[in-house]
Amino acid sequence: MGLPIVAIVGPTASGKTRLSVALCQRIPGEVISMDSMQIYRGMDVGTAKPTQDERGGVAHHMLDVADPGEAYTVSRYREEAARAIEQVASRGRLPVLVGGTGLYLNALTYRMTLGEATGDEAIRERLHAVAAAPGGRARLHAMLASVDPVSAARLHENDVRRVVRALEVYEVTGKPISQRQDDRVPDERYAPLIYGLEMERERLYARIDARVDEMMVAGLEREVRALTDRGLWPEDEGAMQAIGYKEIAFALRGAYGMDEAVRLIKRESRRYAKRQMTWFRADARVRWIRWEDYASAQELEEAFVARVRADLDELKEMQP
Repeated sequence: MGLPIVAIVGPTASGKTRLSVALCQRIPGEVISMDSMQIYRGMDVGTAKPTQDERGGVAHHMLDVADPGEAYTVSRYREEAARAIEQVASRGRLPVLVGGTGLYLNALTYRMTLGEATGDEAIRERLHAVAAAPGGRARLHAMLASVDPVSAARLHENDVRRVVRALEVYEVTGKPISQRQDDRVPDERYAPLIYGLEMERERLYARIDARVDEMMVAGLEREVRALTDRGLWPEDEGAMQAIGYKEIAFALRGAYGMDEAVRLIKRESRRYAKRQMTWFRADARVRWIRWEDYASAQELEEAFVARVRADLDELKEMQP
């Protein structure tokens, strides 16, 4: 049996960071981030990157490992996060994966990463040409929705690279990439215990809206301006396509006012949370934890720590 690891997943603003810190303080463990935007340096406010106070003295890995101007692949994440897991385990601590990027979770826990099918450069170039045309991103996303609605639900139309890859896999194999998860082989290096946080929708949406307001107070506009001053813009198909950054960037360019940017960030964040839940609900490995089942955050934390301890003990009993 592989190395026991814990993963805490769920939608944005559902409380994953606080829960992971509470767990790591008691087990003890260290956090390996599974957030595709928190990997970037200089993108702290808009990604809700945990502050030193929020980390509660717990070591965090896979934060600030890339520059916003560079492309960061899933395969690179898999390699670097696996190295972090090994280092944490070597210190006798529990590796705790935390974040809402389901693609990163799969990359670590399955042998095969997203799009394991052989690529086709000609198909990829044709699809990118579609995206580059006026209105092309929306058209490309609609193409994906017609053949793979599950993938379309979890991918934003601005995530051109992954929309293209999903369409490429479909054209090469004749099978939606979302269905190919059933073909994946678990990575025998790990024995993952995966827990999902869920919250009543209106409560979650209220938390998302409040978080966006807090980001604006904390200096999101200033953070985005520092990136655009470096020549980074949403059209680059990189980190600046992240929710919060592209809306502020367009406002700075005069496309609309800052109040409209805030409204759009809240709307897109809610939509993103919905896509995250679509992804994780399709993963039968996730053990769900409902906030509404507990009277307080402290009660949830205590119950969660006890549950993880019990599940880890059960894993040990299963080992030969």
